[in-house]
Amino acid sequence: MTRKQNSKRSPHHKQGLPTTAQILEFIQSSETPAGKREIAKAFGLKGQEKIALKKLLKDMAEEGLIDGEKTAYHRMGGVPKVTVLKVIDIDDGELFAEPENWDPDDKQKPPRLTIVEAKRGRNAKGGKGMPALKRGDRVLARTEETDGGWRAFPMKKLPARTEGLMGVIEIDGSGKPWLAPVDKKVRNSVHVVDLGGAESGQLVLAEQAGRSPRAGVKVVEVVGDPLAPRSFSLIAIAKHGIPHVFPEEALAEAERAAELPLSEDKREDLRDVPILAIDPADARDHDDAIYAKPDDKGGFDAIVAIADVSYYVRPGSAVDREARKRGNSVYFPDRVVPMLPEVLSADVCSLKHGEDRAAMACHLEISPEGKVTSWRFTRAIVRLTHNIAYEDAQAQIDAGDANQELRDLWACWKLLAAARAERDPLELDLPERRVILDDKGQIADIAVRERLDAHRVVEDFMIAANVAAAKALEAKSSPVVYRVHEQPSREKIIALRDYLGTQGKNLAMGQVITPTLFNRFLKDVSDDAERALLMEAVLRSQTQAYYGPKNAGHFGLALGSYAHFTSPIRRYADLLVHRSLVDTYGLEQPKPKGELPPHSGLSDRDREDLQQISDAISTTERRAMEAERDTIDRYVASYLAQHVGKTFKTRITGVQSFGFFATILEFGGDGLVPVSTLGQDYFRYDEAAQALVGDRTGMRYEVGQNLDLKLAEANPLTGALKFEPLDADGNPVEPRGNRAERKKNSSGPRNRQGQGRPEQGKRGRPKNIRHQGRGRK
Repeated sequence: MTRKQNSKRSPHHKQGLPTTAQILEFIQSSETPAGKREIAKAFGLKGQEKIALKKLLKDMAEEGLIDGEKTAYHRMGGVPKVTVLKVIDIDDGELFAEPENWDPDDKQKPPRLTIVEAKRGRNAKGGKGMPALKRGDRVLARTEETDGGWRAFPMKKLPARTEGLMGVIEIDGSGKPWLAPVDKKVRNSVHVVDLGGAESGQLVLAEQAGRSPRAGVKVVEVVGDPLAPRSFSLIAIAKHGIPHVFPEEALAEAERAAELPLSEDKREDLRDVPILAIDPADARDHDDAIYAKPDDKGGFDAIVAIADVSYYVRPGSAVDREARKRGNSVYFPDRVVPMLPEVLSADVCSLKHGEDRAAMACHLEISPEGKVTSWRFTRAIVRLTHNIAYEDAQAQIDAGDANQELRDLWACWKLLAAARAERDPLELDLPERRVILDDKGQIADIAVRERLDAHRVVEDFMIAANVAAAKALEAKSSPVVYRVHEQPSREKIIALRDYLGTQGKNLAMGQVITPTLFNRFLKDVSDDAERALLMEAVLRSQTQAYYGPKNAGHFGLALGSYAHFTSPIRRYADLLVHRSLVDTYGLEQPKPKGELPPHSGLSDRDREDLQQISDAISTTERRAMEAERDTIDRYVASYLAQHVGKTFKTRITGVQSFGFFATILEFGGDGLVPVSTLGQDYFRYDEAAQALVGDRTGMRYEVGQNLDLKLAEANPLTGALKFEPLDADGNPVEPRGNRAERKKNSSGPRNRQGQGRPEQGKRGRPKNIRHQGRGRK
């Protein structure tokens, strides 16, 4: 529609509000400034239509399609005063964004805006402030142009638009391309308007082709064969936006940092101390090593030596900016996405047998009761006597032929374990499964990771050092990035009480909530099935652990102060703790020659806003957890795809109104059993009991229950499994009748198939509450 046609609109033209496209075309073709009056006149709008036009123009301004000047609207050529932005990068704590609706036909590149985040907390009205932003977030923001470039002031965080836009290209019978999503939460395929060179069967990344979901999607990246060996981790990396390619600047800087000399002037020489590392057999980076010897008081003097990453990764450097962006290493069955370049993570920083290495040494005095009575921190040079696999160390202890260093470590650990038992941290028996691949990247096995005393030895030494680091910084009122695990909320405790009541157990309100309270429930139950049921309930009551500069204790470990200190190669939080120790205890090394920053302690920026970086690394940790979990799901589904139709022993892990989730006990794969497949009975959802209960038969399906289920579907692309229930004779249960029969034979609210697809996170999956050795404690 041209401007001439608009201005001489026929009286017989159908009246009504114009579309967004029509308004943009009119504004663009108008030879004079077009305000609301001119637009209304051109389209013949009257009365309520003018009011609707005013709202539409406001929406278009907020979406960044036009500027916000009411007297004369203009189609966006620069950046409007209020527009929708997408966060595209985080660099040294600063967030950058681009306009979401930048015209791709414009020859000018989209402007890069620096996001000015308001201090988080509570706003002027007493409500909660805006949550921390991360890469990929959408925000409605006010913008301004300054001499230093564009700045954006976020007003509101907006829902994501690109959720689930990763999938496999499929071509229908008419030759029309579709995107079949690999996200379990996205049910429907989407029309592809631009293949971008992709072919049928290829895994791709796509984005919306227009503002309307009906506009379809366009392919922006071809990932490759979705079922090729080692492809499942690539799906997770792409879907979750995990940075996995280091910039050339960071790689070059890492090479220079690797050449830094180990000065002996200001380092404690521990090369003659028989320090050793106990690690997984396939470990490539070795963060930590341990040593203990008896003292003359019945206790032990111990050393926990940690890779001195802060010496090589200086604040504000290119490597530091990339490490901060990543937040942590991400571990998949087929690859590791490291936080640091390999020349550092797998070589120079890694504590290896027979090699001189820079270390941050935590010296501990441990009493005969297993209490840590004193600590001190030094920068040191170490030379490990051994790198031993967990299994080998345990075998030597069990066989009685371990060397003196191992025997002393075990003896010291027994004291630490006694103190731990007295503290009584939360004890949840959560089996960890691992995917074992062959040389070709194919799945060889899925096995439960064996839990050995060797794991507990390292774990308790690491916990002691982490506590010492937190308390050493507290003693000097220095900045600390705490590892916080808050006690369950009152709402969670009430839900747990109601659930326990359905099981004939009592949880009195008003008492102090401690891990001991939960442990007592679990220890008093001898039946494995009932214990599993209660363990799932306790697990659901726990909160998510996070990083922060304010101490709220670690509920799960029953500790008042706790930080992460022992894994700086793979966690940025630990690196920040190291830097704070460097500043606090005067551990700075001589200024390095060359281009590297001279200071290895905390930067002023981190000191000023430790909350911001804590929020960011908490977010990257959750991102890593989701990516790792999604990848394991896909590997398990791929492994089980050849076993569709077989019956497996399972345990129910979550119950909702639409059905229940169950996990295969042997492999850990989670799958759905829709309520419509449970037979001719009608099942009501008892939320307090976390159960589905049959109206006529009284049949119950509840969390923790063990039962045999038939595997009906296994989708490697999404990682989704679907089960079917069996009757007493092992035959599939006949699904209930059609809808007409249900209406005729039922009364009251019923559960029906198709009331919505369940979301992830409602399956009773373990939450991130543990701090077991090197894990996310």
